[in-house]
Amino acid sequence: MRTSSRTRGRRPALAAAAAFVTGAVLITGCSSDEGGSGAASGDGKITLRIGTFGAFGYDNENGAKLYAEYEKLHPNIKIVESNVADGQKYWDTLKLRLSRNSGLADIQAIEVGYIAEATGPAMAGKWVDLSKTGGADTSAYLEWKVKQATSADGKLIGLGTDIGPMAICYNKELFAKAKLPTDRAQVARLWAGDWAKYVAVGKTYQKNAPAGTAFLDSSSGLFQAVLASQPQQYADDKGELAWENSPGVKKAWSLAVDAAQSGISAKLRQFDEKGTWNAGFKNSKFATVSCPSWMTGMIKDQAGAGNQGKWDIAAPPVAGNWGGSFLAVPKSGKNAEEAAKLAAWLTAPEQHAKVFGVNGNIPSTKATLASPAVQNAKIPYFGDTPVGKIYSTAAAGIAPAPVSRHDGQVKTFITDNGILDIEQRGTAPDKAWDNVKKLIEDKIDQ
Repeated sequence: MRTSSRTRGRRPALAAAAAFVTGAVLITGCSSDEGGSGAASGDGKITLRIGTFGAFGYDNENGAKLYAEYEKLHPNIKIVESNVADGQKYWDTLKLRLSRNSGLADIQAIEVGYIAEATGPAMAGKWVDLSKTGGADTSAYLEWKVKQATSADGKLIGLGTDIGPMAICYNKELFAKAKLPTDRAQVARLWAGDWAKYVAVGKTYQKNAPAGTAFLDSSSGLFQAVLASQPQQYADDKGELAWENSPGVKKAWSLAVDAAQSGISAKLRQFDEKGTWNAGFKNSKFATVSCPSWMTGMIKDQAGAGNQGKWDIAAPPVAGNWGGSFLAVPKSGKNAEEAAKLAAWLTAPEQHAKVFGVNGNIPSTKATLASPAVQNAKIPYFGDTPVGKIYSTAAAGIAPAPVSRHDGQVKTFITDNGILDIEQRGTAPDKAWDNVKKLIEDKIDQ
């Protein structure tokens, strides 16, 4: 899955120092806990640690209970997952740990926005080549997914978990109160073919909006959704950073600014640590959210049982891919071979199907994507919505854009130091764009 990568630029020195100390504490804690990465526990079992962000759907509590299944198949293995909500903080900490070869989990999840950096010359040598270790059938994955995780010298550093085909999730109850259609086919026709139509529907919604509600959750989320559907995003065809003149970035920025300034957004920061965005789902504060497949699991968890049946899913204005991740194995792990076997098992077609059935994460293995299990799937929380058909149809329209090793950082600067500043602080768009440009020039070594 993919979570929105979040960080603030130009933090005060004290805050930056505190963040560094926190990272160091996390490293120390991870490496000392139960003997460290891949250590044998007191009962002789090998403990394999998995570092993740967001909701991958493997866990035994809310996920597909894959850890329990693997432990039953391999009685000598104990699996411990360490999960954080914030994808940017996760990646920043992971990079620090990689630089020190300390505190790393046996398996580390990598979000697609950072995969080009992970496969780059500075990092590629720190990962196990999963085309040679672990027994994964690399032909089972979508070709473009394998290519994204392959280094220049041919090493496969990550196995694909999910992809992020786009849709729009909408609250039927709020749509009805705002005098908009609620049938998903009719809803999709409102904005078919053009993200600008989606913004226009938002302005119509706002005229009759129930008190205290907005059409969409976040203009930053809209930015990412629009950009996800564009053939050029942050990088040029050679994979070099070219964000400033990218037609995709300009289009997504323009629509996000329009949404931010026209009052159709709830002005929330997606995945915020305070839980305000999560509470927005539970309290029905917004009527739509740009909804890659992995978002369905988040809606289920955050909106809660009280809102079951209120949310539906419609086709997006334009097909696109927002997110998707990989499982990688650091070379420095004490049990790298066992970790590679676990990574291969977790990302095999059979497990992809199980995760989809529980969490809605669209698989990156070809056979699973085409299987009846996915094609005919429904998620009980969304009632009779043909979730599988909606997202598999959207997946068929994905043409992945080139990725640069700086995509994740640039995205964070644009959303947090650009659009969020416009939305929450009233910063003028030109000023916000200049702030983003200065941050990228300042913080990214090109």
